[in-house]
Amino acid sequence: MTASRTDGRAVITGIGVVAPNGVGADEFWKATAEGISVLAPVSRDGCTHLPLRVAGEVHGFDAESVIEERFLVQTDRFTHYAMAAADLAVRDAGLETGAGSPFAVGVVTAAGSGGGEFGQRELQHLWAQGPHFVGPYQSIAWFYAASTGQISIRGGLKGPCAVVAADEAGGLDALAHAARTIRRGAAAVVVGATEAPLAPYSIVCQLGYPELSLGADPGRAYLPFSTEACGFVPAEGGGMFVVEDAESARRRAARIRAVVAGHAATFTGASRWAESRDGLAHAIRGALAAADCAPEEVDVVFADALGVPEADRAEVLALADALGGHSRRVPVTAPKAGTGRAYCGAPLLDTAAAVLALEQGLVPPTPNVGAAGHDIDLVTGLARPAELRTALVLSRGLMGSNAALVLRHGSAGHDPRSDTP
Repeated sequence: MTASRTDGRAVITGIGVVAPNGVGADEFWKATAEGISVLAPVSRDGCTHLPLRVAGEVHGFDAESVIEERFLVQTDRFTHYAMAAADLAVRDAGLETGAGSPFAVGVVTAAGSGGGEFGQRELQHLWAQGPHFVGPYQSIAWFYAASTGQISIRGGLKGPCAVVAADEAGGLDALAHAARTIRRGAAAVVVGATEAPLAPYSIVCQLGYPELSLGADPGRAYLPFSTEACGFVPAEGGGMFVVEDAESARRRAARIRAVVAGHAATFTGASRWAESRDGLAHAIRGALAAADCAPEEVDVVFADALGVPEADRAEVLALADALGGHSRRVPVTAPKAGTGRAYCGAPLLDTAAAVLALEQGLVPPTPNVGAAGHDIDLVTGLARPAELRTALVLSRGLMGSNAALVLRHGSAGHDPRSDTP
C-alpha cells in the first residue's frame, strides 16, 4: 500500500470540468445536484453499429473556440478536454501562471488509454493511402503523456511534470502525486485527468471488458448498487484542478476550496472483484490514517460504483470493514450513474462533485437508481442537505488498482500550524 499525508499544505483552489452533464464547474454541479442523467444512445461517427449502445458523451464543447489551431492539429480529443479543463481550473483559482518563476507550477495528468481517435485516423491513412499520408503528430497525439506535455507547453509551466498511466484509480493517484509535489517545494500543480474513449477503435478494445454494460435503455444500462446492476457505461470527459501549497494560496488571498487531506492505494488484480474488498478497505484505512481522520468523521462517500453485482457487494463490504457501523449511516452517492464512467476521469469528476458538495452542504443523488440493494445509505431521488466537513472518494480500476482520497472542507486549511488538515 502507498499512503500520503499533506500536513495541511496541499489545497484545491481551482476546478475545471468537461463532462457529459456540463462544461464548467457551475453547469456540472447544477446537473449533478439535480440528479440529471445524460446517458444516451452512442452517436459518435463510426460507432453506432457496435454492440455498445449507451454512453456518456460530451456535448456543447467547441474545441476550436477555446484552443489555438496550432495545438488542435497535434492533439486528440482527450487532450482538447484536458487543455480546456485546465484553463477553467487556472481561471477559477485566479492563478497567474506567468508571474514569478515558471518553474513554480507543474502539471500532472492521468490517462488510461490515450488518444484513440487520433491514432485510428492516422492508421487508416497509413492503410488506405500509405506512409506519406500519416501526419507528423501521430507519434505524440495518442501518447498517454500528451495532455501533460501540451498543458505544460501551452501554459509555459516548467515545474515538476508527470503522467500517471493507469486504470481508473490513477485519477486519484494523480492528485496524490500533485500533493507530494507540493510538499517537495512546488507552489502549485495543475492536475487531473480527461478521457475520450468513444471512437470505433477504442470501443472495440473496451468490448473485451466483461464489466461493460451492453444495455440499450439509457435509464437501465448503468444501475450501481441496485438489484438490476448489469455493468458500467463508459463516458468522455473529466476534471482538472489547481492544487497549491496552502501558505502560498493564502498569501495571494486565493479561495481554498478543499484540503487534499489523505490518500492511499493498493492493488488486488484485474477483475478480482471479491478480492477488491480487502484491497479497497486497506486503501480506505490508509487514506483515513494519512488524513488523521476517524471513520465516524466521514460525512459522505463518493463510491466507485462499478455496477457489477460482485464488485458492488465488495465495495459495500469494504466500507463496512473500514468504517465499521458508521458505513450503514454515512450517506453514499454515485453521481456517475447519470454520466457514465470516464475511466481515469471518473474519480476526478467525483472529486469535483465532492468539493462542491462540501461547499454547498448538499449530497447529490445517484441518478436512475430507485433503491439500494445493499446495506448502505445510498442517496437516490433528490439531493440531501447535510453538514459536510469530510468527504471520502473511492475508485477501483478494471486492471486491479484501488484508491481512496480524503477531502476536508476548505476552512480546514485555514491554519497552517494545525496538525489536522
